[in-house]
Amino acid sequence: MNPKTEKSAISSEKSAQLADEAEQLRIEINAAEGGALAPFSPATQEPSQFEEIVDNVTAILGDLPLYVTSFVSEYQRPIVTVGLFLSALVTVRVILAVVDAVNDVPLLAPFFEFVGIGYSAWFVYRYLLRASNRQELVQDISAIKDQVVGHHSS
Repeated sequence: MNPKTEKSAISSEKSAQLADEAEQLRIEINAAEGGALAPFSPATQEPSQFEEIVDNVTAILGDLPLYVTSFVSEYQRPIVTVGLFLSALVTVRVILAVVDAVNDVPLLAPFFEFVGIGYSAWFVYRYLLRASNRQELVQDISAIKDQVVGHHSS
């Protein structure tokens, strides 16, 4: 006999056997008649330690939005202060990285040094050499300070 035909014969015999067993196990349900249901008996076992932990964690996670909103409302000023401090720190790091990148460009760093020296020389000549110009510088600084602080001079 061919192994394929043998296999199909065995599987057809097995399926016939299974069909006979299913026929024997068939239960007939009559929906017209009402019957009594078995009473539900609650589990008498205590919940395990794992189930208690899971229940506690789900309770905490369920109340998490409430905890977060109360924490933020209570500590709003320190949170804003820390946020501003961290953003200032990141800004300084980015500026230093940009300056370092500019310094790596050939001839650009000496050019900026030359511009800085030229501006410093002009500032000394314009504001610091004569007493009248120093007085003008003090007035300009006080006007800017009053604008920033909020005092208006008449």
